[in-house]
Amino acid sequence: MKRSGLSRATGGTIMLFAAAASTSVWMGHRTAVAAFTTTSTRSLFSHSRRQCAFRLSSTASSGGGGRVSNAVTDASLFDKTTDKKKKKEKKVGLETNPPKGTRDFYPEDMRMRTWLFEEWRSVAKAFGFNEYDAPVLESEALYTRKAGEDVTQQLYNFVDKGERKVALRPEMTPSLARMVMARGKNGLSMPLKWFSIPQCWRYERMTRGRRREHFQWNMDIWGIPGVQVEAELLSAMVTFFKKVGLTSDDVGIKVNSRLVISEVLTELGIPPEKFAATCVLVDKLDKVPLDAIQGDLEELGLSREVVEKLVKVLTNNSIESIAEVLSPDSEAVKQLRSLLDLCEAYGISDWIMFDASIIRGLAYYTGVVFEAFDRKGELRAIAGGGRYDNLLEAFGGDPTPAAGFGFGDAVIVELLKERNLLPTFDTSGVDTVVFAMNEDLYGVAIQVASTLRTQTGQSVDVVLENKKTKWVFKHADRIGAKFCLIVAPDEYANGQVSIKNMESGEQTPVSIDALADWAKEQTE
Repeated sequence: MKRSGLSRATGGTIMLFAAAASTSVWMGHRTAVAAFTTTSTRSLFSHSRRQCAFRLSSTASSGGGGRVSNAVTDASLFDKTTDKKKKKEKKVGLETNPPKGTRDFYPEDMRMRTWLFEEWRSVAKAFGFNEYDAPVLESEALYTRKAGEDVTQQLYNFVDKGERKVALRPEMTPSLARMVMARGKNGLSMPLKWFSIPQCWRYERMTRGRRREHFQWNMDIWGIPGVQVEAELLSAMVTFFKKVGLTSDDVGIKVNSRLVISEVLTELGIPPEKFAATCVLVDKLDKVPLDAIQGDLEELGLSREVVEKLVKVLTNNSIESIAEVLSPDSEAVKQLRSLLDLCEAYGISDWIMFDASIIRGLAYYTGVVFEAFDRKGELRAIAGGGRYDNLLEAFGGDPTPAAGFGFGDAVIVELLKERNLLPTFDTSGVDTVVFAMNEDLYGVAIQVASTLRTQTGQSVDVVLENKKTKWVFKHADRIGAKFCLIVAPDEYANGQVSIKNMESGEQTPVSIDALADWAKEQTE
């Protein structure tokens, strides 16, 4: 056979299989090609790439000193002729922080939240209110009012898969109005005294005590037009403050009436249909200078001169001075004086102060408005509310008198921390840890735990795995358990268990049959 293998290569690229086959023929092996396709192929791929390149280049160089093909001597040929990926795709790590402006509630956080909610609930129930709830997802139309309120611009809103415009609720009052309309006044017994603790969402700038989600205690009374409603609501608010240890030196409540600004605007010749939008803008004056909203005011037809007169009136902090500005038979003055008299009857006058600048930023308020504040001035408003008699009518329902307040969770927690009044929530609330010293007694431990849970109401944590006694005592101490109950062989043989008082360290035997009596003694 003619010698025309690798030794005569002239630099062109020679395929790997052809090179190997030609070399084998030159060596005189008639079965070289067949052998290569079986044994040699396995050998090539089972050895390192460098060994493969060395064998082929050595074979080629024995043919007479001709130039050797790069295809043969290239040690990286294996990588170049396969589609093996050299680099693994970089894994994207999980973002462990919650979305900006939101919170995780770990067990200790949940204990604090539960405590706060129960304090709110206890006050609401003491005042005869019933709890209700509504979906966190509502129709966007509930909130897109046309008065320039910030809440309209702060919606978490989107179009769902059914092409419906929806939003996460930024406040609860519109949902309450929708629920009242759904039943109709004939289907509901008036007056209504309802409360709720919803989670609300607003995409707004975050500051201390302000997040993009928060829980809010709402108390509302529907069906009564008089200021007796506002006085009752203010009393409930003060009752909560007292309950958590705050005094009138810590917190004050500013009150005003939208009727004041309405009467002033009437005197200044501003038409009634512009009252709500004007109130929304004026409410911003404690946050931004007049120049910042001058353009919006001019669009409503309010000149700078009119606004300056209005602001001058609203800087008054006594009803007497307001009475001198308004007409002698001012309904606003009568309303405010009646409210302050009722606050005196409730015994909360030291918490209440008149402030004509309190407007509140929601357009639907129609009468008395109020706002609880930190007297040190370090925190934003703690709570706020007022009368909104026209809200149901704005949604197409019948006019219905109503008033209520919203009380967020974030600011009050900050205030209680500031005054060192917030309880600690380090302990888990577990009364007794139950532990079996060996697997044979685990069934007894379960029975003992069940007795304490069902017959005494104790919170009981059963150790579910095989642990040493020393670990169990540390575990009980770590979670703040009051007692550690041990089911041990010797005591169990006598029908007893051993119970350690985690505070005193005293350990005593107790009859299994007398566990319910023992637990009762601990609560006395």
